[in-house]
Amino acid sequence: MDLEIVTLVVSPRHAYEGRPTDGVAPFDGVEVVDSVRVRAHKGLVGDRYFGTKFAYASVTLIAEESIHWLEGELAAGPFDPSLARRNVVTRGLDVDALVRMSFTLDSGSGPIRFRSITPANPCAWMNEAFAPGAHQALRGRGGIRCEPLDDGDLSVGRATISDIEPLPPEELNRRVKAATT
Repeated sequence: MDLEIVTLVVSPRHAYEGRPTDGVAPFDGVEVVDSVRVRAHKGLVGDRYFGTKFAYASVTLIAEESIHWLEGELAAGPFDPSLARRNVVTRGLDVDALVRMSFTLDSGSGPIRFRSITPANPCAWMNEAFAPGAHQALRGRGGIRCEPLDDGDLSVGRATISDIEPLPPEELNRRVKAATT
């Protein structure tokens, strides 16, 4: 299946910590890049989740269509999809349908396998990043969290997805248990 990677975000630190009522912490902004190095079981080189204990969720994806839907739902915008702070923004892919699946992405530099265990549930900061009501509206459309299973490179532009398969129940149970301990 053909799709497009429209934005890649690598952020060396959090912009949104604590509660939204505390205000946004000083931050240099997200780093929107044209390409990024992916490391198996570690994440995106230079990202805040690279090499942490959260390897199962070190790469996040969201569909650009979810952000456009949000604009219509809230009658606001236009919104910059990078403000969702998901690493990979796609066009032409139902990202949310990939939760609890394994799949392969190839943006022209070779295939990279991913395993998605959990959705990337939106947080209250979405109301600050986009508009009031975004947190609630994005539920079920906030993207997915993944673990890369191969080293490789992702680039903005045309891409393909293949080998989409449900995770076996025993692997899913093992991964969920490991993620919660």
